[in-house]
Amino acid sequence: MKLDSLRKTVAIVAILNLLYFVVEFTFAQVFGSLALLSDSLDFLEDASINLLIFIAFAWSIAARKALSYFLALLLLMPGVLFIYSAISRLNEPVVPNGAGMSIIGIGALMINVYCAYILARHKSDEGGLAKAAYLSARNDAFANILIICAGVLTFFWRSQIPDLLIGVAIFVMNFDAAVQVINSQRRK
Repeated sequence: MKLDSLRKTVAIVAILNLLYFVVEFTFAQVFGSLALLSDSLDFLEDASINLLIFIAFAWSIAARKALSYFLALLLLMPGVLFIYSAISRLNEPVVPNGAGMSIIGIGALMINVYCAYILARHKSDEGGLAKAAYLSARNDAFANILIICAGVLTFFWRSQIPDLLIGVAIFVMNFDAAVQVINSQRRK
């Protein structure tokens, strides 16, 4: 019964993340925001993680443990993509649309808070799989708050610096989550 509840939860989270990936990716292009682009890729990563978790329940415990390590690496992907994008942006500075960043960030925050809420009751289930999904949603909610703040700041201070700083913060949070997932597997 508990497994069925977790499967339903990760399916809902995967669908919500995939839908908001499309929204945020589109508006990242419209508003020229590196933070929104990085966060949209994070939504795609979260959809993939939750889809893999949904599929993995038919696997053995050893296979699920191996998948947990793979998911820990996936948590780092948006940070790596951000670093690449940030370096390329330093050559061509672009000031994003601050008001647009904040509005899209509010929508992303609502999605991620809901996903973290429904995943929280499962974060200790099935080894590191549900924990990876929960940590990812939780970190994304924090990142969305930072994106909203950067958008407000950029609205008043026309600079790409807040956008870049938020990307660094997202990378640090995802790195910490990856370490937590790996440590949870080592304790099992």
